[in-house]
Amino acid sequence: MKWSTQVKPISYLKRHAAEIVTTLTETREPLLITQNGEVKLVVMDVQSYEQQKQTIALLQLLVQGRNEIEGGRITPASEAFAQIDALDQKDADRDRGVMPFRLAHAPPRSPDHFER
Repeated sequence: MKWSTQVKPISYLKRHAAEIVTTLTETREPLLITQNGEVKLVVMDVQSYEQQKQTIALLQLLVQGRNEIEGGRITPASEAFAQIDALDQKDADRDRGVMPFRLAHAPPRSPDHFER
């Protein structure tokens, strides 16, 4: 995309708003708006904006991950998978009605025990 073809003065935006909406939606290319010869705004369709926000969020996650690796704040893959397996087993036990030992042998409660 050539930026020079996508630069318009603010007066153009005021006079051609509906046309700009149609064009931006079809081309998905941003439009630069100038005021007094300086670029002041970038106008873009909402899909492009959302995609850009998602891309930025992903890049921020990658930077965060790299910083954690460089800072030594990592968990070996084998340990991470073992933790996941333990959580999966805990969920499976709960779904089958298997309770942890300490709860399985708790004394039964009478109906009067519960709040009303």
